[in-house]
Amino acid sequence: MEYNVLGRTGMKVSELCFGTLSFGGDADEATSAAMFKQCRDAGINFFDCANVYTNGRAEEILGKLIADCRDELVITSKVFGRTGEHANAGGLSRRHVVQAVEDSLRRLNTDRLDIYFVHQYDVHTPIEEVVDVVDELVRQGKILYPAVSNWSAWQTAKAIGVAERKDKVRFACLQPMYNLTKRQAEVELLPLADSEGLGVIPYNPVGGGLLAGKYSKGAKPKSGRLVENSMYATRYHGDVFFEVAERFVAHAKERDVHPVSLAVAWVGAHPAVTAPIIGARNPEQLQASLAAVDVNMTAEWRAEISDLSPPPAVATDRSEERP
Repeated sequence: MEYNVLGRTGMKVSELCFGTLSFGGDADEATSAAMFKQCRDAGINFFDCANVYTNGRAEEILGKLIADCRDELVITSKVFGRTGEHANAGGLSRRHVVQAVEDSLRRLNTDRLDIYFVHQYDVHTPIEEVVDVVDELVRQGKILYPAVSNWSAWQTAKAIGVAERKDKVRFACLQPMYNLTKRQAEVELLPLADSEGLGVIPYNPVGGGLLAGKYSKGAKPKSGRLVENSMYATRYHGDVFFEVAERFVAHAKERDVHPVSLAVAWVGAHPAVTAPIIGARNPEQLQASLAAVDVNMTAEWRAEISDLSPPPAVATDRSEERP
């Protein structure tokens, strides 16, 4: 396992980040503990969580697991999603963010979050308000670095400008969706990160299992996230996704590499990416993602894989100027 510097923070994080979405849900506490140990044994020091994962249960489980090694780890969590039924139990208002960070710290049994993501863009809360409240949390020592997930490039760039104008702490890391079938991040988010020195930890590198070898245009299993989860079914709806998956899995078979390992390695090899977020339901499933560090992904091989999927439109729509 190698370690990369996260943006301009100076923090060194493992080249893979483990996402704890399954903790307390698809993975019970014992299975979660087994995967945590598997990650630690592989050299991972970077764990991603969120306050809404299994209604806070993921944070509670992760909090127990990190108790004897907290200072060795980089821990993230997130705020935005609804955590209750009352009117203010969600969003990025100062009221909700201040309450949410206290709840996450308690569940994780820690005195600070290394990275704290605003999980989505809040159309009801001005960016200036969001910048102010995360700056306050940094100055209070409750979070070390604020970050954004699922924000567009213009929203992120505006927030950076607001922070610099107001002499506030600026966002340090991005968490976009990114995989061979979802490449929009290449157009503006990844160039923005490279330009502004932001860390990047993409999620969904295997497309929710789409690139794992089980799916093709003519073969879709009866179970799995893309079948059982309506959000994922909508996200990867359409023949083009399954056609790319079919071509990709055939390519992986030709190269004698597990498709999961190859999918993660392809994401991690983008120059702007710090660490792809991997996840699993059990230790057996996790092994293929961990093996991504053993894939010798050259620039030429990455380009060959990239040609298996349609490139995203350029930001200006002047496709004739594509580099």
